[in-house]
Amino acid sequence: MPSVSNSDELIFFVNGRKVIEKSPDPEVNLLFYLRKKIRLTGTKYGCGGGGCGACTVMVSRYDPKSKKIHHYPATACLVPICSLHGAAITTVEGVGSIRKRIHPVQERLAKCHGTQCGFCSPGMVMSIYTLLRNHPEPTPDQITEALGGNLCRCTGYRPIVESVKTFSPRSPCVVFRGVQMCTKLYDEDEFQPLDPSQEPIFPPELIRMAEDPDKRRLTFRGPRTTWFVPVTLEDLLELKASYPKAPLVMGNTSVGPSIKFKGEFHPVFISPLRFPELHLVKNTENGLTIGACCSLAQVKDILAESISELPEEKTQTYRALLKHLRSLAGQQIRNMATLGGHVISRHCYSDLNPILSVGKAALNLLSEEGARQIPLDGSFLAGSASADLKPEEILASVYIPHSRKWEFVSAFRQAQCHHNALPDVNAGMRVLFSEGTDTIEDLSIAFGGVGPATVSAHRSCQQLLGRHWNALLLDEACRHLLEEVSLPGSALGGKVEFKRTLMVSFLFKFYLEVLQGLRRKLKLSSESADSQRSPVIADRFLSALEDFQVTLPQGVQTYQRVDPRQPLQDPVGRPIMHLSGLKHATGEATFCDDIPRVDEELFMALVTSTRAHARIISIDSSEAFALPGVVDVITAEDIPGANGADDDKLLAVDEVLCVGQIICAVVAETDVQAKRATEKIKITYEDLEPVIFTIEDAIKHNSFLCPEKKLEQGNIEEAFENVDQIVEGEVHVGGQEHFYMETQRALVIPKTEDQELDVYVSTQDPAHVQKTVSSTLNIPSNKITCHVKRVGGGFGGKVGRPAVFGAIAAVGAVKTGHPIRLVLDREDDMLITGGRHPLFGKYKVGFMNSGRIKALDIECYINGGCTLDDSELVTEFLVLKLENAYKIRNLRLRGRACMTNLPSNTAFRGFGFPQGTLVTESCITAVAAKCGLPPEKVREKNMYKTIDKTIYKQAFSPEPLIRCWNECLDKSSFHARRTQAEEFNRKNYWKKRGIAIIPMKFSVGFAATSYHQAAALVHIYTDGSVLVAHGGNELGQGIHTKMLQVASHELKVPMSYMHICETSTATVPNTIATAASVGADVNGRAVQNACQILLKRLEPIVKKNPDGTWRDWIEAAFEQRISLSATGYFRGYKAFMDWEKQEGDPFPYYVYGAACSEVEIDCLTGAHKKIRTDIVMDACCSLNPAIDVGQIEGAFIQGMGLYTTEELHYSPEGVLYSRSPEEYKIPSVTDVPQQFNVSLLPNSETPLTIYSSKGLGESGMFLGSSVFFAIADAVAAARRERDLAEDFTAQSPATPERVRMACADRFTDMIPRDDPKTFKPWSIPIA
Repeated sequence: MPSVSNSDELIFFVNGRKVIEKSPDPEVNLLFYLRKKIRLTGTKYGCGGGGCGACTVMVSRYDPKSKKIHHYPATACLVPICSLHGAAITTVEGVGSIRKRIHPVQERLAKCHGTQCGFCSPGMVMSIYTLLRNHPEPTPDQITEALGGNLCRCTGYRPIVESVKTFSPRSPCVVFRGVQMCTKLYDEDEFQPLDPSQEPIFPPELIRMAEDPDKRRLTFRGPRTTWFVPVTLEDLLELKASYPKAPLVMGNTSVGPSIKFKGEFHPVFISPLRFPELHLVKNTENGLTIGACCSLAQVKDILAESISELPEEKTQTYRALLKHLRSLAGQQIRNMATLGGHVISRHCYSDLNPILSVGKAALNLLSEEGARQIPLDGSFLAGSASADLKPEEILASVYIPHSRKWEFVSAFRQAQCHHNALPDVNAGMRVLFSEGTDTIEDLSIAFGGVGPATVSAHRSCQQLLGRHWNALLLDEACRHLLEEVSLPGSALGGKVEFKRTLMVSFLFKFYLEVLQGLRRKLKLSSESADSQRSPVIADRFLSALEDFQVTLPQGVQTYQRVDPRQPLQDPVGRPIMHLSGLKHATGEATFCDDIPRVDEELFMALVTSTRAHARIISIDSSEAFALPGVVDVITAEDIPGANGADDDKLLAVDEVLCVGQIICAVVAETDVQAKRATEKIKITYEDLEPVIFTIEDAIKHNSFLCPEKKLEQGNIEEAFENVDQIVEGEVHVGGQEHFYMETQRALVIPKTEDQELDVYVSTQDPAHVQKTVSSTLNIPSNKITCHVKRVGGGFGGKVGRPAVFGAIAAVGAVKTGHPIRLVLDREDDMLITGGRHPLFGKYKVGFMNSGRIKALDIECYINGGCTLDDSELVTEFLVLKLENAYKIRNLRLRGRACMTNLPSNTAFRGFGFPQGTLVTESCITAVAAKCGLPPEKVREKNMYKTIDKTIYKQAFSPEPLIRCWNECLDKSSFHARRTQAEEFNRKNYWKKRGIAIIPMKFSVGFAATSYHQAAALVHIYTDGSVLVAHGGNELGQGIHTKMLQVASHELKVPMSYMHICETSTATVPNTIATAASVGADVNGRAVQNACQILLKRLEPIVKKNPDGTWRDWIEAAFEQRISLSATGYFRGYKAFMDWEKQEGDPFPYYVYGAACSEVEIDCLTGAHKKIRTDIVMDACCSLNPAIDVGQIEGAFIQGMGLYTTEELHYSPEGVLYSRSPEEYKIPSVTDVPQQFNVSLLPNSETPLTIYSSKGLGESGMFLGSSVFFAIADAVAAARRERDLAEDFTAQSPATPERVRMACADRFTDMIPRDDPKTFKPWSIPIA
């Protein structure tokens, strides 16, 4: 173990303050240091792998050579503190604060409504702030680039982008059919200007340190590791010779994740300071040499500059590299990762190595023995010992030759989404022709993503030398490639047939690109061309050459103005900023894990099952107890009360039912010690049968969680006998991870007397947490207080599960007598908690040739996982909502929840509706295809038209639904754009456009009256200030903001007089989960009731002194002993459902809407771009249009993710692979439709709800399916052109893999296909 005593001092600055760390630990990262050591909690932990951007900070360094200060964003979770010697760090706290001065970036993000839950906001602020430090008036491309590495699960990104665009030069209430409508949700005149001269200066001391000519080697020694900082090249080479196995660390973007996620350990790290030899940029006559320590962002700039200065023919390789650098990772990672690190890591998915390899790049190596150069070729990339670095060597620079006159170099990649996603396949391709001919002199092709390393197709290329560049060559080249680059059916990452197809599709694109270039060089017109040597490319094939360009989203949000007679201080109906918006943007909003460390606090980490179905033979904790800092191991035996339910244990007893089931928990002095100890718990298992993962297997084994739910009307069998056509089909809908930005976390503090506990937890249902802790500890609920300040996103995932974590932490707290903090890592959260239920649906539909549906039979199965959880309720809601907007007189709807050996799936925004209704809409699309009609005509023909009853006999008026549909058709110019899309498709073979419009009838609320009750407590203090408490929880949906709007309206007092502290079971007991879109509805009624009670009490005083002020009246009330505190209560909307009679009024009301989306797909890769989306939503009289539009946009983007990019992969053993933002792709800013318009339907009212408003938290989710059906429409156009059947099994998400394989063509036909019985697949489909 290294001696810590002879460690050097680490010096850096944080927010202008000098930090001197006398004993820096190389294993500590900046995020931990900021949050735990110096208590700057604005920087958030979101994923721990640099993939979400929540922990973004600005790093500033002085370059003594250029005499310039360089600012760049970095993800603090990957930055070792020892790498920061001489750097200045700026966190969100250093940008601005409410207590001192809010920065324009923070102000505009908040006032443009770019925050909801607020957990991602500090990271967003830091990315924008850094952008503005470098570019005070950013261009759209710079904005896109800056935000590309930051994820947000709430807002849908549009308002965040809008806030940044206010710093760029830009331009615009409109009258809509006589109704005053507004298109601005904020007032730009309120914004303070950006003044770059007012930004903090770079610390002069760091400049002096950087320019110090007497710098010496630094050594930082931690308890387990040593970090060396050499200051000269000679020093570096000496260290490398002494420690040949030590990694060179610059950005830590490769070594860091390997340590965290793969358990790698390095006793020594070498991290060179900036010295010229490793940051070299040298442009010679023959090529460009770039230092290995240049960041990828710097490489991007270097290449762009070279391209601008050199003739085009010399820059082919540089252009190819630049193309991939634009989409490689996020801006933070590009600024941290280095060229040398990227090359040396040799990741199989490297985007640059295939291009460098075919471009004949060379590596300049150095050691104490001298310099040498090796080719960056297939042998090096494969890790061949004879072509690799020696242990004592370092990579000094990379030499990239200029391309030549008759040389063509191209790069291709396809990933799950456009940016910041690892490629499924990428490629570098280069060809050199004999001068003035189309005869191949040299050819190189390399692929990433199709093997354990970058694969060079050397043999295939050699076989094609001397050939002419024509169609015959193309077919032969494809055949050779598929033979040489063979992927086994069980290949890592799966998608084998897709990857094979991409290889030849990329080759075809390259063939066309080169053909175009050759024709230009040979100056042959189409009339005089030798078709054998230079075939003419038909115009309709040229679209294959165009890549989708990412553009910054823009849009219009329209809502109805409040009545001009409404008092200015009355906030109801106005676009009020989120109550915590500014605190979100400054990092001052406190989340659960931001609560300061409590005295004697301990940390907890969970131990989970590694088997899907097994008996627990033994649990051996002896090795864990031997580790330093370990205090205890909590098992089921330590639970004094109930261990959950019989079929759903908190901690496993005797048997585990899925991988990820919690078995025990380690309690230690630090979170690092607790996590290390979990790896030392030895559990012995005995596997059990059966093991069921898929819905198909569950049906086969008759494995169900609850009885079938069924609704039926009419005579379906008779109807099927009297139709023109019958179609049967299947729909598969994958699951979805909640991916709330704040993972599950809890802090339990035992009090010193009466067995009392304070439980701080990130939950949507504190009362449920309280009850669970009570039953687990066998302590009455009145001794347990659950506190919720705010939640960093929930989406249903924090309804039931937080009670489990709260209860386990409470057991640890009671047993040890210490406060316990439990914070799940992202990978553990995704492994343990479950998500949206995957669904398999079957339909049989009978219809007339006119498109009128006469009979429909739908049967749905959902994958519930290993315990019941909410699966029965989800099944019920799914069946109740399946009819969507359609009146079908003969209808049968059935649903069942399957029991499988996967983590239990649970509540998720939309609660079954987004999956189930996709089946219904897929059925409509299939009917349209069979009738030769546009799908919108079939939808229109079968929609509810007049006041009617649903299949469960609930009466409603579809008038708002029809209005939304017609408004959406009109606002989107649907019919004109349908015609334009058809024209585009006629002219383009390899690109197709699709457009779809989807109606929605979404039922709001719980199907039980008792679940709609709510309570509130309102205090008025003698200074006139008002404190409001209610039973709803702030999840980002703005419920606290809306409650104060209600209180302000009722009391006729400005919102500035009001405050909400937190949600607590001590102030408002027996609350219902904040879910089902009714949180603001029911709690608003409770707040209204409390305020009205108070006003009633104040009436005599006001009458007596009508000219008095609010404070006068309150003081008088106090003097007259009138209570200034009132409890408000709302008994709830009536709701019930009788499943035996198949009738009821299960829902208080419906939200209606429609969405139109247009997309363009690339038939060769499966990629798509979203051209435009228009949403019209019936919000009735919105309480707060800014919040409601934000909810609609956020839900839509989340739904779009469900239907396009969010794909869960499970191993054949039931292990979830997709456990990080690297592997699970939620939408990013580059996935938002280019034009994104939202309109709230004007002149719409409902008498049932508070101020005639509606709950909009969930409804927008399903409208994301308009993108899915637009993609399906584009695929159908491609299939029609290829004479393939238009109707094919609908599978969601519509990933590039599924889109590409559905657009079957000569390339999909030529790939080899494996017999599924001959190999074990990498992943299994669970739906």
